[in-house]
Amino acid sequence: MKLFHSLFITFMLLAFTSKAYAHTDNDPAQPVDTAMVLDKVQVTAIKQGMTLQKVPAASVIGAAGIERRHVDALKNLSQDIPNLLIPDYGSRMTSSIYIRGLGARIDQPVMGLNVDNVPIMNKNAFDMELADAERIEVLRGPQSTLYGRNTMGGVMNVYTLSPMHYQGIRFKAEYSSGKSYRIRASVYEKFNDNWAISVAGFHNHTGGFFRNRARNEMCDREDLSGGRWKLQWRKGRWSIDNTFACSVLDQGGYPYAYIGEDKFDDQGRLIIAKGEIAYNDPAGYERTSLTEGLTLRYDAPKFTLLSLTGYQLTDDRMTLDQDFQPLSYFTLNQSLTEHCLTQDVVIRSRGGQRYGWLFGAFGFYRHGKMSAPVLFKRTGIEELIFKHANEAVSGYAWDAEAAPEWELPLESNFKMPSCGMAVYHESRLESGRWSLTAGIRIDREKTTLKYHSRAELPYTFTTSEQVFHDVARINDRNSISHVYTEVLPKFTVLYALDEQNNLYASVARGYKAGGFNTQMFSDILQEKIKWEMTSGIPFEESDIMSYKPEYSWNYELGCHFSACRGDLRGEFSVFLIHVHDQQLTVFPKGQSTGRMMTNAGRTRSAGVEFSTRTTPWRYLMLNLAYGYTHAEFRNFDNGHENFAGKRVPYAPAHTLSLGAVWTIPTRVEWLGDLVLQGGMRGVGDIWWNEENTLRQPFYALFDASLRFEHKRYSIDIWGRNLTDTGHDVFYFKSMGNEFVQRGRKRTFGITLNLNLSFK
Repeated sequence: MKLFHSLFITFMLLAFTSKAYAHTDNDPAQPVDTAMVLDKVQVTAIKQGMTLQKVPAASVIGAAGIERRHVDALKNLSQDIPNLLIPDYGSRMTSSIYIRGLGARIDQPVMGLNVDNVPIMNKNAFDMELADAERIEVLRGPQSTLYGRNTMGGVMNVYTLSPMHYQGIRFKAEYSSGKSYRIRASVYEKFNDNWAISVAGFHNHTGGFFRNRARNEMCDREDLSGGRWKLQWRKGRWSIDNTFACSVLDQGGYPYAYIGEDKFDDQGRLIIAKGEIAYNDPAGYERTSLTEGLTLRYDAPKFTLLSLTGYQLTDDRMTLDQDFQPLSYFTLNQSLTEHCLTQDVVIRSRGGQRYGWLFGAFGFYRHGKMSAPVLFKRTGIEELIFKHANEAVSGYAWDAEAAPEWELPLESNFKMPSCGMAVYHESRLESGRWSLTAGIRIDREKTTLKYHSRAELPYTFTTSEQVFHDVARINDRNSISHVYTEVLPKFTVLYALDEQNNLYASVARGYKAGGFNTQMFSDILQEKIKWEMTSGIPFEESDIMSYKPEYSWNYELGCHFSACRGDLRGEFSVFLIHVHDQQLTVFPKGQSTGRMMTNAGRTRSAGVEFSTRTTPWRYLMLNLAYGYTHAEFRNFDNGHENFAGKRVPYAPAHTLSLGAVWTIPTRVEWLGDLVLQGGMRGVGDIWWNEENTLRQPFYALFDASLRFEHKRYSIDIWGRNLTDTGHDVFYFKSMGNEFVQRGRKRTFGITLNLNLSFK
């Protein structure tokens, strides 16, 4: 903490005592785009029409910042945006996002994602390659009025390079630690004033960083390939954008280290040691994704009309050794195929009048088919089924004559159709220095789960007189449906001190959709089998298959400021969030094999956010982003314990990002500029459980790079986590055993970028 305090004081002294310098168009060194509010930069999300300086809690990273900081995926933004944490663990399927004390490990995301204005509805596809991203906008705080479900923490808008604005060839090659490499190539061509097209392709490979001792292989290797095709047409008041993207992923995963006491078998041989990764069955993640987006736009003198049509296919498969030990308990092979169609129609005013308005209608249809068979093996059958059955009545055993292989498949198949529609409106009135914005959305959604579960367990029951052979059979079909209607208002008032400095206050309601606990079905089937063996009467299911939506009221005060002729810019905000029915991932007590989502009564989150960028000297730029959140349970009783007053798990208390960029002109035309960049990203404390008995303390990771930057090429030598700081990014329990995933150690790499413009 002394180091943290010293860095903070040094940064602030530099920011406020250094001599300001006014940039001119002739400066050879251009400042890097950062996660900061920039004057007169438009929020290009079509549902926002104000400059960033008038949008509460908005951040943007431009093309230079994306390239220099190697933002190849959304998780690379973690900590650079105040109070935002996107941990890198498990696999690319695990796209957890935490912001302002909100978030959950599975199912519904807390932030929305739009790529070239197309909403990505399935969070399994959030962790994608951001090939040729031109700009990333992050709007923090509830955006439910304009964007609807699953945006109560904010929205991330990603825009890729436009062939209308850039023509040329781009190439990227990178090699780094873990036998990792990236190759990317793209071509941008404008045929005339009306037509332009671009084609991009990429391939990434990672050899892995974590070794599985039981299988003697790297468990986090990865191959990701894909491409994007973009067509743009402009004529008069009309414009058409069409984007098609696809990717194929083949990934290992789940480098979860056991952190309990060393385990030995009956002969005293070591099974698994504390701190090691050792599971005997295969694990990994495969995903094929397709995205098609069509944007039609008509710009009339007084209004703009837009139609956004999107289609997404997600076809993935997760293979998992669920006990994460070198023992034959059980495995999961979950596959999902989901089709999603979205349609958004927006009409908005234009022309800069005192009164501005927006009307919109949105609809979606999703249909998913999932198969999630759990295969129990000998140790799992003995320990998790017969051992517990014999605690009630002794004499049960596996019928080896009927099934000599000792394998018990628990089959679960699901169909998950859902659909929704919404209408929304926003009005903005400007009067002198005041700007008032009010909006409302009415959202209606129907979600359904159709399931078919099957299992057959051959067993024997031995008495003092004879041995009985029987089979416990489960064959269940059912359907569950829920309909939700939501009203989502928002109100913002802004007072402009001048063109660049303002104060604002906002109140908004957020909403996160409900869902179904499909990963609990193996536990339900276990209980049904044991119940049928021991009692012979139907098993009554508890109400754990569904979880309800999550709601929030967000109250926020803040300001945007600019000083020293624009060389010091920043924002500050304080917020208070009351959450009802917050969704949390929990692991049922005992020898359970699954995880489930539950609604945690009421929680409260309060905090501050501060970010600034300053250029104390013409070639030096400093950045700071800090967020603090105090998120606690106000009312959460799980039937065993009341957690009121405890911190909400997985949500970080502090996020901190410090950065410095020093650009040194070499005065050699073919060499360009020498760019030295260094920074620190810190996060913590993170509580791992509702009891608040386990936590990851605050830790800091230091990065640096040396870069030769020319308008046609750049060579970047970089390092991450230079101090080799040990830290944990994830914790969980399985069957009463505790596991963590360690963060990556020190890594180095070299990156080459070519930019051959046709202009």
